[in-house]
Amino acid sequence: MPRLRVSRERVIRTIAGLRPYRPEGFVLRAESLGDQLLVHNYGHGGAGITLSWGCAQLAADLLQGRSGQPVAVLGGGVMGLTTARELQRRGHEVTIYAKALPPDTTSNVAGGYWLPVSVFDGKRIDAAFKLQFERACALAHRRFQEQVGADPAIRWLQAFELRTEQAQVRRRMPGGDELYPENRTMPNAERDFGFPFVRGFQTMMIEPHGFLSGLLRDFYGAGGTLHVREFHSVSEVAALPESVVVNCTGLGAGALFGDTVITPARGQLVVLLPQPEIDYCYTSPSGYMFPRQDGIVLGGTFEVGRWSTDEDPAQVAQILAGNAKVARGLR
Repeated sequence: MPRLRVSRERVIRTIAGLRPYRPEGFVLRAESLGDQLLVHNYGHGGAGITLSWGCAQLAADLLQGRSGQPVAVLGGGVMGLTTARELQRRGHEVTIYAKALPPDTTSNVAGGYWLPVSVFDGKRIDAAFKLQFERACALAHRRFQEQVGADPAIRWLQAFELRTEQAQVRRRMPGGDELYPENRTMPNAERDFGFPFVRGFQTMMIEPHGFLSGLLRDFYGAGGTLHVREFHSVSEVAALPESVVVNCTGLGAGALFGDTVITPARGQLVVLLPQPEIDYCYTSPSGYMFPRQDGIVLGGTFEVGRWSTDEDPAQVAQILAGNAKVARGLR
């Protein structure tokens, strides 16, 4: 495998993002708001891009009996944009209301690796949520598959899980093993990877900036309307003229709709100069590496409850050192 070059001199930017995390899992349900139908679709943790198309389809399913009615979508990140596009595909007239648009959304800070992790605390979910989660995974995976080639921001990529315990590479993959082609335990792991246990599989890489820009372009092309606006109360939402409102506000749902469970899960990223020859990615105890056109993305931190998006120099140093060590062990 081509050798990853990790050094502070190759860093082109550092950035921190705040994932909208709910230990109890994302919210995907419908309720009444006066005469309006209010559909919630938020709180996807570290898998917003991964689950986007799946949750968009499940959210649109909750509009049964409202065919053709105008819809307001709150939020301009990946959940808002994919939900708006899915509703347009089903014949709805859609207006997006968002306080931020690409490239200034939380979704633009995402790694874009298709793997539904950091979504919930397994001890705090029930069987019904697990079924909903796995349905969202399957729907999203299929939709992204269909877009490979048509959307230059999406491609298949060889992935490796580098682990220190055998049980970690034998566990069932998030969403089901069937979503990960060529899923196998790698032979000669210690020799070839520097780790005693390694799982290899194929997954997809979604370049966030290109993907989100394409969604916004397609939304406008399908006749969508967008207003830059921030809401401060439910009464302001209820005053909207649309008969259906879909809430895709992510962390904003905490203050706007009184969700006391949702919390930020901060992730520090370090981006290195691009290496076009790198055609694989990995996750390891030291973090992860994703090759993108805009640079090599290194990360792996997950700090629940921390709101700061300022650079953390100690974490940057830790991420660089950890990935440099992994790179030295790869053959």
